[in-house]
Amino acid sequence: MMHPLREQLHNELHARPSIYFAGPAHLHHYAFLDTDGVGDGIVRRLCELAGASPTPGAVQGILTLDGGQVLKWERHTEFFTLTLMVPLAGEDPVWPSPPPRLAEIAETHRDALINATLLRVETEASWAGDTAHYGFRDPAGSRVAGGDATVWSDFRLDAAGVNRLLVVNQALNDFRLGRIARRLLEIETYRMMASLALPLAKSLGGELAGYEAELGELSDRNAEDHPEGPRPLLAAIASLSARLERSGARSRHRFAATEAYARIVFARVEELRETRVGDCQRLGVFLMRRFQPTVRYCAAVDRRQERLAENVSRLNDLLRTRAQVEIEEQNVEMLRSLNERTSSQLKIQKAVEGLSIIVISYYIFSLIELALGSLEALGMPIAPRRAALLFGPLAVLIIGLLGWRIWRVKNH
Repeated sequence: MMHPLREQLHNELHARPSIYFAGPAHLHHYAFLDTDGVGDGIVRRLCELAGASPTPGAVQGILTLDGGQVLKWERHTEFFTLTLMVPLAGEDPVWPSPPPRLAEIAETHRDALINATLLRVETEASWAGDTAHYGFRDPAGSRVAGGDATVWSDFRLDAAGVNRLLVVNQALNDFRLGRIARRLLEIETYRMMASLALPLAKSLGGELAGYEAELGELSDRNAEDHPEGPRPLLAAIASLSARLERSGARSRHRFAATEAYARIVFARVEELRETRVGDCQRLGVFLMRRFQPTVRYCAAVDRRQERLAENVSRLNDLLRTRAQVEIEEQNVEMLRSLNERTSSQLKIQKAVEGLSIIVISYYIFSLIELALGSLEALGMPIAPRRAALLFGPLAVLIIGLLGWRIWRVKNH
């Protein structure tokens, strides 16, 4: 018997293959945030169009449509992508609108659409030879894949919000062309997913500034002596710490996702193996100069938030230590007061014990005197010397037994 997940884990090697194609073509690529069942709805719609049944648990699928079109869908952790390859016909416009079925899906889930890219693939012989023909203004360009293809884009959105890329294929076969197209589309999708944290980072910037000012005020209050004690300050620090924790819980996942997506973008740009085309700025340089500041800003806000939380925690520990010292001082005073009270009680107890012995001795001697008086009245007088020898040791013995009894009770 093998592990039940062995086949699934092994087949990850073959997951998410590229669309391999040969000639000039358009690739319409859409990425949707996969929230509120967007991905499930798109898969159901695609299966209706293809007359197929959805496969439970499937994370990708490739559908062959009329006219040689190939549609691929993929599920990712946070988003869902559609890529449609349409072979290029001579009468097609330079940048055509998506086919009706794809346009319908995009319009239905427009609020979740995070990226829309149109990639046009030309051959060295078929392309116009001038980027101005494709509507680019001051484009960036690079030779990629060891010089076997050239990529152009000005990274400006058209009226429909679509980014446009042009690939001129010089010597790539079907498989390499498919992989290059995939890398370019992934760069755009993952760049947009990484940038999702930017609005959150900007809003957190002002929020953290307020928290830092509040922390500075609390630090100043901690340095001063307050007759009301540390409790009000502890309550204020606890409130600030709770708000920071809520802020961190809201943003921690987004910032971690930004870092992960950015690493993928950097890796995909490196895999292009770019070289310069004439005097144009390279594609990767253009992206990195504008994308890296976004990633770094988000990372800086994340670190700022973490440091602020650490500073609040240190101030909280310092104040708790101070409060603990004050409590210990109060305990010492209480113990000192208890010791003094105990000492007074012991003194009183010793005095009472002494008085008790005196009183008991008085009663004993009174009883002896009464006994002697009774004997004399009965005609049996006893001489004082003999009475002293007879009753003196008895009285001392009784008093000693009483004193020993009091000592034993006190010590046990």
